Amino acid sequence: QVQLVESGGGLVQPGGSLTLSCKASGTNFLAYEMGWHRQAPGKQRELCAVISRNGATNYTDSLKARFAISRVLAADTVYLRMNSLTPEGTAVYYCHTVLIVGSCLGDMWGQGTQVTVSS
Repeated sequence: QVQLVESGGGLVQPGGSLTLSCKASGTNFLAYEMGWHRQAPGKQRELCAVISRNGATNYTDSLKARFAISRVLAADTVYLRMNSLTPEGTAVYYCHTVLIVGSCLGDMWGQGTQVTVSS
């Protein structure tokens, strides 16, 4: 069984920064792409950024200048550094991975971590 556990959410003032982390744990798995999505109240879930095993990244254009995704392969952990946060960044942030468990290819979501940007 594989789990994704996110951490690092919380309350931050506008203009502030926050780093989210997500660790995949379990046995007999290989995580390929890992990424972050977010869902603001009343809106659809949207991609923030993804990173492959070789470090290639892809960002939503509107976030590219302020967000940075990184990954530690050996720890099966992905990070999202968010700078210059605005109230529009208030959302539940979800970790997502495409992975192989045993011989089965699939994907998995974390439980989400709340980020609130407010003064």
